[in-house]
Amino acid sequence: QVQLVESGGGLVQAGGSLRLSCAASERTFSTYYMGWFRQAPGKERDVVATFTWNGANTRYADSVKGRFTISRDNAKNTVYLQMNNLKPEDTAAYYCAARPLGISDYIYWGQGTQVTVSS
Repeated sequence: QVQLVESGGGLVQAGGSLRLSCAASERTFSTYYMGWFRQAPGKERDVVATFTWNGANTRYADSVKGRFTISRDNAKNTVYLQMNNLKPEDTAAYYCAARPLGISDYIYWGQGTQVTVSS
């Protein structure tokens, strides 16, 4: 059972930055897609950014392109989401997720970390 633990959320003013971390319990992700998702109150969960563990196939939601960066540290078995120029509409619970290549659904999820951006 793969476990993912997010951290780094908090309260920040508009224009500020945060870096979210997702620590994985085991290093099997060379053949996994990793992703960050977010869900605002009353809304569906949306994808923010995804990539394979080797950094290929990186994709971002249009709303975060140029502001957010997904990255990883192999030695620490950790995926990051650097968020710059935050906007109030970025306020949401952010989740880290993983899925094996060839599987269409993300099957491993973290517990989430809250990001609140004040105007």
